[in-house]
Amino acid sequence: MQVSEGMSSLVLMIGPGHTLRQAARLMAARRVGAAVVHDADSQGYGILTERDVLRSVAAGQDPDVELAGDHLTREVVFADPRWSLDEAATAMLRGEFRHLIVTTGGEVAGILSMRDVVRCWSRTRVTA
Repeated sequence: MQVSEGMSSLVLMIGPGHTLRQAARLMAARRVGAAVVHDADSQGYGILTERDVLRSVAAGQDPDVELAGDHLTREVVFADPRWSLDEAATAMLRGEFRHLIVTTGGEVAGILSMRDVVRCWSRTRVTA
């Protein structure tokens, strides 16, 4: 099974100027654990995860003041939609993260979470 079969093509995209509270509200409303942060003026794409928000709040920072651009991961591993789910899971385990941004031609095509991988594997085992 390929990444393209397991990824979500509906991706929450935010800007680096969103506050952590705004990002958390959007993630909660969409029921996702990560947002792709697009910074057209500099670094391109990054990812803000629920862990990033949690770390900031745990450190006593104000989520109404802290900006997504200051808490995101910029060194992102991008997945190709043609990767196998095994390749994607290996990349996530190796990097100790739970989300991959899927790109085609430098553009975001989707996002794949470890939960998506497990869901696909479980579905495959049930139907086999």
